[in-house]
Amino acid sequence: MEYAAFLIDFILHVDKHLQTFVATYGTWVYALLFLIIFVETGVVVMPFLPGDSLLFVVGAMCGVGLMDLGTSIALLWAAAVLGNQSNYAIGRQVGPKVFQWEQSRFFNRRAFDQAHAFYEKYGGFTIIAARFMPFLRTFAPFVAGVARMTRSKFTLYDVTGGGLWVGGIVAAGYFFGSVPWVKENLDKIIWAMILIPGLVVIFGAIRARLKPAPSA
Repeated sequence: MEYAAFLIDFILHVDKHLQTFVATYGTWVYALLFLIIFVETGVVVMPFLPGDSLLFVVGAMCGVGLMDLGTSIALLWAAAVLGNQSNYAIGRQVGPKVFQWEQSRFFNRRAFDQAHAFYEKYGGFTIIAARFMPFLRTFAPFVAGVARMTRSKFTLYDVTGGGLWVGGIVAAGYFFGSVPWVKENLDKIIWAMILIPGLVVIFGAIRARLKPAPSA
């Protein structure tokens, strides 16, 4: 319970925790941030770690001179790309081991082929768009690995999406994080960055579930 309480407090007050860490440990903050982003994107069971809000706060801290902008973007971009690569590799390894037979209660060959075809055709957009969706960005590369999306194609969109995600949100924090209204309402902005994309994902899932199946 204490760990859960600390995690929630860290997510909602990530700005204060990072400032304290920088004041205490200095440049070691870059290693901490690399680890958080890598684990959040690279370990399929850790989707609850802060992502968007953390990047925004990092940008804001760069804007007031507490951190270096170029170093932050480069390291966090690398963490995001390597995290997705790790998640993709796990998916490729786990898929064949879980689905051991051509047809079983755990594996449907037709569904697998459909998933593979979807990721080959639309997976690029999915990988890039999922970067901006909490929880979904953790599972998308794993599913791409299970669906056997071509690694070269996955890597292209992984690098592109990681750059857009890290660069875009860190830049937003850099330019707007020091605005008085933003500083006064940062906790509400963090909540919005968590809840709004999550609600979009939930709405999309409900809509897909309620959509009538196509007639044969």
